[in-house]
Amino acid sequence: MSQRIAFLKGHGTENDFVIVPDPENVIDLPPAAVAALCDRRAGIGGDGLLHVVRSAAHPEARAMADRAEWFMDYRNADGSIAEMCGNGVRVFAHYLQRAGHATAGDLAVATRAGVKTVYIAGNGDITVGMGKALLPEAEVTVSVGERSWPARNVNMGNPHAVAFVDDLAHAGNLFTPPPFSPASVYPDGVNIEFVVERSPRHVAMRVHERGSGETRSCGTGACAVAVATARRDGADPALTGVPATCTVDVPGGTLVITEHPDGEIEMTGPAVIVAEGEIDAEWLATALR
Repeated sequence: MSQRIAFLKGHGTENDFVIVPDPENVIDLPPAAVAALCDRRAGIGGDGLLHVVRSAAHPEARAMADRAEWFMDYRNADGSIAEMCGNGVRVFAHYLQRAGHATAGDLAVATRAGVKTVYIAGNGDITVGMGKALLPEAEVTVSVGERSWPARNVNMGNPHAVAFVDDLAHAGNLFTPPPFSPASVYPDGVNIEFVVERSPRHVAMRVHERGSGETRSCGTGACAVAVATARRDGADPALTGVPATCTVDVPGGTLVITEHPDGEIEMTGPAVIVAEGEIDAEWLATALR
C-alpha cells in the first residue's frame, strides 16, 4: 500500500466512521488495516469504516449497479465485514452530496443487505428506508452479571436482540459482548440493545455492536428497538393500517423511526462530516507489521 489515501471523518448521532473514498475499488483494505484506522489511540478512530465504491467496481455489488451507483462497503471497527449500518448510510449519503455525487432529494445506496432508499432533506436531516424487519420466533435471553432478561429477536438485515430493562446502567460497561443464549440463535454474533421507556412511543437505549463494542448510536439497532417496542405495546402497523412512530434516544442524539403498514421502516436523523485529510502510507505500513 504505497499511495497516500484520502479520508474523511464523520458521524451520525455520534456513531462515528472513517470514510475512505475509492470509486474504482483499487485500495486494499484488509481487516488489519481497517482495525488500525479505527483505533482511537493509535489511528484515526471510529466505530467503523465506510469504503465508498461504485457498485459496478465491486464484486459484491455489481448485481445492484443498475439500481444504485454507489456501494457502501461497510466494515466494523475490528475489520470484520457487516451487512448494514443505518447511521453509516446517512453519513455515506452526506459524503456523496458533499463530494458532488448526489444532490438533495432521493438517492439509492447499495449495501450487503440490499439497496437502501435515502432522502436528503434541505435541512440536513437524512431519511433512510431501512427495509422490513424480520421477527424470528426463537426465544433469547441476554445477561449482564447476575441479571438476565428475555430479548426480542429482530433482524434488520443484521441480527439484534432487544432487552427491556429498568435502568440503562444495568447493561454494564458493554466493552465485551453480553452473554446470550441459546448460542445457536446467533451463530455469527449479535447486536444487543438495552432499552428503557421515557414515555409512550419514546424510549432510550444503549447498544453493544458486534465487532465494535458499545457505540454512541446504532441505526439498525434503533429500528429494531422501535419494532420491538411497538410489538410489546401490541401495535403492528400491518394489522392496524396505521404507521407506528417511535422516538429513540441514543447516547449521541435522537433518531425518529417509523414503521409503515407495508412493513417498510424509515429512520430519520442527522449526519455530519467533521474532518478530511490523508492517511500516511508509511504509518499504515508500520501499523500492519
